Amino acid sequence: MNWTLEVVAMPVADLDRAKKFYAEKMGFVVDHDTRVDGGPGIIQLTPPGSGCSIVLGLGMVEMEPGSLQGLQLVVPDIRAAREELAGRGVEISEVQVAGPEGFRSSTEDDALDNVGFAFFSDPDGNRWALQQISSRA
Repeated sequence: MNWTLEVVAMPVADLDRAKKFYAEKMGFVVDHDTRVDGGPGIIQLTPPGSGCSIVLGLGMVEMEPGSLQGLQLVVPDIRAAREELAGRGVEISEVQVAGPEGFRSSTEDDALDNVGFAFFSDPDGNRWALQQISSRA
C-alpha cells in the first residue's frame, strides 16, 4: 500500500498576504481559492512539480501563525533556486552545507547533493528549508 502526504495546513494570520507570498514570491500554483460566506475561506497552493500542497485557512489548525517549522522543499539546483527566490523578493539565507559540526557557508567547490540548504520564512514566520537533491538512489 502506498501512503502519500498530499496536504499540509499552514497557520497564517492573513489569507490574502499569505496567498500573495506563496503564489507570487514562491511561484506556487493556486489550486483553488474558496471564500465561504460568513467566513474567511480556504486557499490551496502547490509548489511546481510537487505532489503535496499547502492549505491556508484561518482557524484550520490549532497552531499559532508562524509556529510551523521545518517544512522542506527539494530542488535539483539549490543555487539556481535560491537565486530565483531572492530575485522574487524572498528573504532567503545564503546556501549552507550540512556536516558533522552543523551548518557552514557554502563555497563554489562544495558538492551540494543532499547537504546543500537555504532557509527562509513566510510573512507569518513559518520556517522553510530548501535542500538540493538532484537524484535519488
